[in-house]
Amino acid sequence: MTYPDQPRQDGAGRGEGAWPSSADAWTQPPQGSAHPAHTAPHASAPAYPEYAHSAVPAPAARPEYAPSTVPAQTARPERAHAVPGASGAPAPRAGQGRDRYLDLLRAVALVRVVFFHLFGWGWLTILFPSMGVMFALAGSLMARSLARPAGSVIRGRLRRLLPPMWAFALLVVPMMFALSWKPVREEGLWWFVKLGSYILPLGSPPYPEESGSTGGWLELTWADQAAGPLWYLRAYLWFVLASPLLLKAFRRLPWVTLLAPVGLTAVIGTGLVTVPGTFGEGLVDFAVFGSCWILGFAHHDALLKQVPRYLAVSSAAIVMGFGLWWASGHLTEEGWNLDEIPLAQATWSLGFCAILLVYAPSWQKLPGRLAGWDGLITLANNRAVTIYLWHNLLLMAAAHLVESLWSIPWFGDTFDTYIEKSYEGLVLIAIWPLLGLAILAFGWVEDVAAKRRPRLWPNGADRRRRA
Repeated sequence: MTYPDQPRQDGAGRGEGAWPSSADAWTQPPQGSAHPAHTAPHASAPAYPEYAHSAVPAPAARPEYAPSTVPAQTARPERAHAVPGASGAPAPRAGQGRDRYLDLLRAVALVRVVFFHLFGWGWLTILFPSMGVMFALAGSLMARSLARPAGSVIRGRLRRLLPPMWAFALLVVPMMFALSWKPVREEGLWWFVKLGSYILPLGSPPYPEESGSTGGWLELTWADQAAGPLWYLRAYLWFVLASPLLLKAFRRLPWVTLLAPVGLTAVIGTGLVTVPGTFGEGLVDFAVFGSCWILGFAHHDALLKQVPRYLAVSSAAIVMGFGLWWASGHLTEEGWNLDEIPLAQATWSLGFCAILLVYAPSWQKLPGRLAGWDGLITLANNRAVTIYLWHNLLLMAAAHLVESLWSIPWFGDTFDTYIEKSYEGLVLIAIWPLLGLAILAFGWVEDVAAKRRPRLWPNGADRRRRA
């Protein structure tokens, strides 16, 4: 698989990410609770990756693999304790635990991000719009948390979000400098200010467009791939900071607030109006996924329960149909990759998430055969930030491991054709144990950030034994 063209600085797999939340036990609101009718935006604008391109380099001297775009993919958790009876927010039922349906959606979203970044199949963004789903789940959790004072909620979110990113940057940024990355003289002091985005991701962090070496363990675009997922942290942070005002607006004018980001996307995501620079990139991300975030508010406040199901589903289907129609007339070289078509992404994700939440069951336990996946789903939710941050780098490492098979005496010559034909499948097999090692090595930072006892492998086994 060859590296595609250089992706946008900010985008890595929208991949795919509401902080996929681990320790946040958030559940579906009571059926009857509702707020009175009260209720945040690309065609010719720069395309955002899911949004980075494939992190897997091409096997040396082997057949070409189609370029793929990177998403992806994460919403961060935090244990949100709603205050029963708090003004303006529905009171959750006592004794509720985690909603396993929502945990399942997060886990599926993360897996889809990994698949997209490996294979680059554009239709995956239609099959399951991971980033929209993750932002919707995070929006619902944020609405629940805001039953407490907004300042403490925002501080808690920052405390959980930033340390895992700092651990990631602590390894990646020194590697960039060690490989001859230097400040851009023309940007002067501003370059160092932008470097601060690795500390507080309000903007797009800088990185060298080329680093490493062709054919080496660190490909020329490794820094681009590594920094790709950080777009999601920036977007998540923007949503967190804006949520107190967005929630007030939603509870005053719910439908207007819900649809406003789609309108903004139609203006700045289609090239009608262009906002330059990294601020423009961030604003487009904010607009594209804003309605999904606010849809999470509607789910928490049970607004969706007030709408007859047939009307909610048919309206969502119309919105999704518009998204596909718009995409059909604005296809890029990557085909039906909605990551490259902002207005299609915004509308398809909104309708898709609406249907998922309208039909959302409230599972305290995974039913039937899904129960056999309980441990992996729990692990994915407890280590969602770690998985999302590190998967791109690990896809490149997995590709190099597969390529090393050709260097094994006798084996490489004997199975040359088989390795070549199954290259991406072998990378897919190799990525999971590498992600497991990353969870063991870095996942505990998520526990420290949440002020929990560090755990190496939090798959819920202790909880199941006690049960």
